[in-house]
Amino acid sequence: MAGPEQTQQEVEARGERIDDAELALQGINMLLNNGFRESDELFRKYRNYSPLMSFGASFVSFLNAMMTFEEEKMQTACEDLRATEKLCESDNAGVIETIKNKIKKNVDSPRPGVTVVDRLQRQIIVADCQVYLAVLSFVKQELSAYIKGGWILRKAWKMYNKCHSDIVLLQEAYQRRASQEAPPPGPVNDNASPREEVTAEALGRLKGSVSFGYGLFHLCISMVPPHLLKIINLLGFPGDRHEGLSSLTYASESKDMKAPLATLALLWYHTVVLPFFALDGSDTQGGLLEAKSILQRKEAEYPHSSLFMFFKGRIQRLECQINSALTSFHDALELATDQREIQHVCLYEIGWCSMIEMNFEDAYKSFERLKDESRWSQCYYAYLTGVCQGATGDLDRAKTIFKDVQKLFKRKNNQIEQFSLKKAERLRKTSPTVELCTLAAIEVLYLWKALPNCSISNLRS
Repeated sequence: MAGPEQTQQEVEARGERIDDAELALQGINMLLNNGFRESDELFRKYRNYSPLMSFGASFVSFLNAMMTFEEEKMQTACEDLRATEKLCESDNAGVIETIKNKIKKNVDSPRPGVTVVDRLQRQIIVADCQVYLAVLSFVKQELSAYIKGGWILRKAWKMYNKCHSDIVLLQEAYQRRASQEAPPPGPVNDNASPREEVTAEALGRLKGSVSFGYGLFHLCISMVPPHLLKIINLLGFPGDRHEGLSSLTYASESKDMKAPLATLALLWYHTVVLPFFALDGSDTQGGLLEAKSILQRKEAEYPHSSLFMFFKGRIQRLECQINSALTSFHDALELATDQREIQHVCLYEIGWCSMIEMNFEDAYKSFERLKDESRWSQCYYAYLTGVCQGATGDLDRAKTIFKDVQKLFKRKNNQIEQFSLKKAERLRKTSPTVELCTLAAIEVLYLWKALPNCSISNLRS
């Protein structure tokens, strides 16, 4: 057990001094090394110590909700995120006012313990909380939730943009002062207005903190189709891919608690997004080399991380090392014992690698489990299960599963589900054969741009 929650006053009364930024990073590293319970206990214990530790506890709660999609956990995550927002705003009324006014207010009428760095940190945390609240709204898949989530995201973006600009200005001012010759020491003027000592290290960590959300916004919006991008830009959302990637790279190399998350975001972009969408005809090989470089630098830090093992498998799959990729995905699946959503992405990749190898028996077992457990698209997983099961020769069972596709069809505007329904109906009506089901599997590999990963010998057979 983590024991009772510790406030800053209680910790300091025992003569202890805690670096909350270092402790928060330690907690996130625990989380990524599959120490989910230990990380949760650490953040819960120091939840009331500082806004940063409170945010860490809320982030773990949010992640738990997203991994299970259980209504109770999603409600708990919302309450935790709002509690963190409240804590950030409690000593920081008017959190959205400009930093110039805040600095002026701090110089003219200083408040003990509330610094420019502290206020910026709180603003970034509030923006982070708003992003996660928006994600929890989107999960409900209701029109009102989408509108609410979009509005929350717009507020979050404004805060990220403002904080990013303010931190860059503070860094430039610090560098100018550092480059000037220090004045000769003189007598201390007790009547002078007290000023804060802002260090380069604190500013660097703060920039790393804001760069995660700032960069992710830029990157995600830059991937929106061009005809929608103009509308989104008009609503005040930018979309500069280069800016997004450079910001995430900066965040990943910082000492902020979100540095490991920025690293994962970069791996996701280079190994999942870039190869599938082939954005702007981008060089996917260059992306793979970058992903391999990131993994080589970080692998020693995360020896027990199911996510890092998953991305290792993605790189191997894209390099057509299918057997090695399968080993990595199975290892990641084993490591992710208490993380259902991570298990699902591993199962999905195991299913695809098995299809690439024309091992339809292993493929249908993975897709069948996804059909039964996943909330994403049971209709699509049912179609893949039927196709792979039919390719093994179990045609009666395949026909039954093709009937289930129609029952599981829920989202009429989803092209993947429309495709799955149409193809399942055709196979069911024409009485499926092993050859037809095998061709249907190859068709899916072709449409999902996975055919180049198949060996020539497998395709000939």
